[in-house]
Amino acid sequence: MLKGSEPNDIENWACVLEGGTEYEVESAKNYLASLEIPSNILSKRDSSFSVNYGEMGMVYLYVPNEYEEEARKALAEFELPEEGNNEE
Repeated sequence: MLKGSEPNDIENWACVLEGGTEYEVESAKNYLASLEIPSNILSKRDSSFSVNYGEMGMVYLYVPNEYEEEARKALAEFELPEEGNNEE
């Protein structure tokens, strides 16, 4: 069973973002990639039931430990684009 709603401890990786939607976390991952900060997503969403709340709905963004501080600073300045917003 899953334990609580905390991100998993993964050796040499730090969780820098927790989100309720894959869109939100994927956008942040793409932003970090544009800054050449490697990252990976861990999704605990249960796609068979489309659960999007609680532990089974969480999506986490991890970076290697050596990028944690840089990633946190970048994400503090990151603004999630609005869905359907096509402004140029």
